[in-house]
Amino acid sequence: MQLSRRTLLRSAGVSLALPWLQALAPRNANAAAATPPRRMVFICAPLGLHPPFFFPEKSGKDYSLSPYLEIIKDFRNDFTVVSGLSHPDVGASHDSIYSFLTAAPHPELRAGFRNTISVDQLAAEHIGGETRYPSLSLSAEGFGLSWTRTGALVPPDLWPAALFSKLFLEGRPDEVQAQTKRLQDGQSILDAVGEQAKTVQSGLGAPDREKIDEYFTSVRELEKRMAKSEEWSRKPKPKVDAKQPQNNFNPADLVGKTNLMFDLIHLAIQTDSTRLLTMLLLGTSLVPPIQGVSLGHHDLSHHGQDPGKIAQLKTVELEKMKSLGGLLKKLKETKEEGVSLLDQTMVFFSSNLGNAGTHATKNLPVILAGGGFKHGQHLAFDPKNPPPLSNLFVSMLQRQGIPVDKFGSGKSTLNGLEMVG
Repeated sequence: MQLSRRTLLRSAGVSLALPWLQALAPRNANAAAATPPRRMVFICAPLGLHPPFFFPEKSGKDYSLSPYLEIIKDFRNDFTVVSGLSHPDVGASHDSIYSFLTAAPHPELRAGFRNTISVDQLAAEHIGGETRYPSLSLSAEGFGLSWTRTGALVPPDLWPAALFSKLFLEGRPDEVQAQTKRLQDGQSILDAVGEQAKTVQSGLGAPDREKIDEYFTSVRELEKRMAKSEEWSRKPKPKVDAKQPQNNFNPADLVGKTNLMFDLIHLAIQTDSTRLLTMLLLGTSLVPPIQGVSLGHHDLSHHGQDPGKIAQLKTVELEKMKSLGGLLKKLKETKEEGVSLLDQTMVFFSSNLGNAGTHATKNLPVILAGGGFKHGQHLAFDPKNPPPLSNLFVSMLQRQGIPVDKFGSGKSTLNGLEMVG
């Protein structure tokens, strides 16, 4: 089988992309070395992160890790934490979510508000044609983060199973339905392309065979988790003297929904299915199924300085940070052309709210990981007179190779954030 960067293993109802392999590198000694592509992932936690537990007290490289950053300490040199940033013309409101990636002014006024293009969609206008999907908008809520140039919402993918089908299943409707049934019966899409996979593997060196095995294992493990979630959602719950057990399709399950989507983000990047992703995390009034939490997530975020609520909020938000750490770990451990996916992927993790209790939109919690920047620092700006958050977006767009010098309210790159090389 002749391999190329666009090689797909195909069968009825199945199309499975391959990760980067050494066998895909240029064989001509005079050929220019292949340059791995860069990607951008934008993640929003819509109910914010409790500032005292998120921000370090000291700026620079010698800062002490805050309780939340302690969770991702293994990646300290792979991320920059930024304090003080905000969108200057976005007022205090949950509606600030609409301007999170656009910086469009005054969404809180609603009447007459018209959104502008989001940073991912601007990038998609330049590089979207290089991948099967120009961009992917993912969400655990009923809306997303991506907006077109005309201010229309890009419909998000809400369910992991549907996104999995979008990424890996294709063909006539009856073929896709049959393959979906096989997945529900515990079979794998890998079964359908098994012979092709063997043919590909037989011509590869040991490192490539190991990489393919690692990739196939990731696909199969995700299939099993999805099947288990769906299986539990169909089974009647036993009558016991305790709260009902929750499953990954429970509308309150922040951790389950986040981890499944993060697994799919990793696979989408690994297969170069897209290079631009946005993800809106869950932020509801429901009680998340997390040990030690008995109050709704929204209620906890509006804690009114109640120590008990703050303690439960910390428990919830530590789980968010663990999920982020899991995504960073997968990207760090997956290699492409000799470098990690994390080195080639900018992961922006933040919120539209600096303080959910007051709906404040100043001093937003910001982490930028990976993507070829000089990390390992806390960039601290004066929240009363900060540069706009969009300056960071300009830095990211330029690192992605997009020829821009402004975006939204941003008129330059972010001071103190330097590129590697």
